[in-house]
Amino acid sequence: MNKTTVGAGAVSAFIAVALGAFGAHYVKSLVGQELTVAWETATRYHFYHALAILFLGMAHEQLGAAATRRIVSWFTLGTVLFSGSLYALTLTGAKFLGPVTPVGGICLLIGWALLAKSALSKSN
Repeated sequence: MNKTTVGAGAVSAFIAVALGAFGAHYVKSLVGQELTVAWETATRYHFYHALAILFLGMAHEQLGAAATRRIVSWFTLGTVLFSGSLYALTLTGAKFLGPVTPVGGICLLIGWALLAKSALSKSN
């Protein structure tokens, strides 16, 4: 187990839960239903990837330090870009943030592809 990675995943999950509660109790009263759905999508993906980072911290020995760092980096970047752009778009209405969201999604997909590659690698 890698305590730093588990800790990072736990902090990310904490933030996801806090932002989910903020969205349910405050954001809903500020914005329309369409933007509330965007906030909920952001928190859902944020939480999924926080849990994935927790898992990576637990599977650190099986995957190797380098692979774990790469995957966590892609998941973190993807979460910041995907969920972060949706959070910001919801709160500000800044439409220019829209194209950032799919870039974050691609980063998340890269992380999952690297995890699959690492898990299925013959060298592990």
